[in-house]
Amino acid sequence: MAGNINTKIKLLRLYDILCEKTDEENPMSANDICKELSFYGINAERKSIYNDILVLQEYGYDIIKASGSKKGFYLGERDYQLAEVRLLVDAVQSAKFITESKTEELIAKIMHRLSKSQKKMLGGQVYVDHRNKRGNEKIYYAIDALAHAVEEGCKVRIHYTKRRIETGEQPKNEEHIYTVSPYALIWANDHYYLVCNNAKYDNLMHLRIDKITSVAPLDERARSLSEVSQYKGKFDAADYSSKVFNMFAGEEERIIIRCVNSLWDAVRDRFGEDVRVFERTDDTFTIAVNAAVSEGLISWIMQYGEDMVVEKPISLREAVLSKAKALVKAYE
Repeated sequence: MAGNINTKIKLLRLYDILCEKTDEENPMSANDICKELSFYGINAERKSIYNDILVLQEYGYDIIKASGSKKGFYLGERDYQLAEVRLLVDAVQSAKFITESKTEELIAKIMHRLSKSQKKMLGGQVYVDHRNKRGNEKIYYAIDALAHAVEEGCKVRIHYTKRRIETGEQPKNEEHIYTVSPYALIWANDHYYLVCNNAKYDNLMHLRIDKITSVAPLDERARSLSEVSQYKGKFDAADYSSKVFNMFAGEEERIIIRCVNSLWDAVRDRFGEDVRVFERTDDTFTIAVNAAVSEGLISWIMQYGEDMVVEKPISLREAVLSKAKALVKAYE
């Protein structure tokens, strides 16, 4: 019995060694693997290593025998390739809602199955901007509780903090208590948001999860999504995100915008590949899209100056004009 256990432990240790110590640039010979195993109190012969590698290969691990100037074995395909790990690490770094300590902890987990040399190469490129990280260490618990509430279809009571500045005073936190029906968690503008319905109103709202300090599930069923939005049965996160600018809420309207041709990529990035162009000239194109009319939309339009002009609705056109006049006045 003890022999069988040792054999199984040996296989696990062998895989760990191949995972942590080898890659395409750093294969390891059978003799070197035996030496590594000895550090764990496991005595192994070179021939047995070949048999063990065959077992791991048969199970599905991509263990490759190097045939170049550097001979030996290395782990090829991993759960995450280096480029994939880089993408995940960059996403965690840029996520402002993840605290500094959780960022470092999560990056370590993501990089866990890289080889030593891969960790060294990628580690030198990892930078966490501590200035942009939030301090809410409870965010993991909030995300977990909200995800369960969405899955179960029940209302939650949340405590939500807002920063407020009174005349002549230092900024201070104000706590609000909301009872909401949760529908989805979405990531936008490097923040994580809860899309939900406040029980007092008949529309959707979104709240930053890093500002939620506590979540209490209730025994009350969430309101039907179709009661408070145009979505029937299932929330469409991609559609919602394309219509809400900088996460400012507003009433959805059909808007028509005329743009110079150089803005095509910016417009397509914002509204998606299927944005409809219904009029073209040599210099401009005109689109019609549905979007939530808000301060966020107005600011997005204004950043392009005269290169982007609202045709309809008139109310949005006048709102942009009013904002532009106020900006000119502020600089006069």
